[in-house]
Amino acid sequence: MADEQTTAEPWTIGRLLTWTTDFLRGKGADSPRLDAEVLLAHARGCQRIELYTAFAEEPAEAVRTAFRELVSRRAMGTPVAYLVGQREFFSLSFEVTPDVLIPRPETEQLVVRALDLAKEMKSAEPLKIADVGTGSGAIAVCIAKHFENCSVTAIDISPAALDVARRNAEKHGVAERIKFVAGDLFSTLSSTEKYSLVLSNPPYVSSEEMADLAPDVRDYEPHLALDGGEHGTEVIERLIAQSPGYLLSGAWLLLEVGATNAERVEALISQDSELELQETLKDIAGLPRVVQAKRK
Repeated sequence: MADEQTTAEPWTIGRLLTWTTDFLRGKGADSPRLDAEVLLAHARGCQRIELYTAFAEEPAEAVRTAFRELVSRRAMGTPVAYLVGQREFFSLSFEVTPDVLIPRPETEQLVVRALDLAKEMKSAEPLKIADVGTGSGAIAVCIAKHFENCSVTAIDISPAALDVARRNAEKHGVAERIKFVAGDLFSTLSSTEKYSLVLSNPPYVSSEEMADLAPDVRDYEPHLALDGGEHGTEVIERLIAQSPGYLLSGAWLLLEVGATNAERVEALISQDSELELQETLKDIAGLPRVVQAKRK
């Protein structure tokens, strides 16, 4: 779009997308075409699919100006989800800000497993579930949305993240079944609280791996939600140690992990006298993703 004022050829939606895709590819974007489409749809105030029936349309100057600003910030590294303020997860749209981790498709496996287990647990009373390190609230909201007979406690150490999670719960109509708790893991909960299911997508990137993350992750997403310390298990170790005290007998603990520390997490659970290690679930790439345990 740099030559926008010097060319006679109109800047149609189709041309804007083509130019921007090439530009972002040159800046090292992993998905330049998708980025271009999401940003232009946001600037135009429409759904991305609507762009495909409007390739010949020439957007108004205000739209092009907004789009140029978004593309410029994306080229400098800002994640698309932060630029447009939302990300889809489990077929729902979630507000995201730099205070929360951007939900990943891989985490949907954790939600699927939690929902499967919840449906297997027959209970007249609402099933009590804890989402530790809720961030944007994506996991808690999806479970409450797809499994009505439950009450979810969503815990996060960041008050700013909890504000985002509350708004997402309200947006999707499940706020009345989610209790939001500010605290470091279970530290602010009563010892009488017991859950049938505790799940978490905790920080699991090792300090060494942090340096090798893609710049748009390393430089923009909250390190509090990413950095798991020297081995990537600093938070997980504390969570495993605390969990038995908040799990009912036979209740489940589900942890999303990284491929490089899954075995270490399995070993930590195996060493805990109150937990029984279950089969670790692999993601679509065949990598270990969800470590499971049951309270003995």
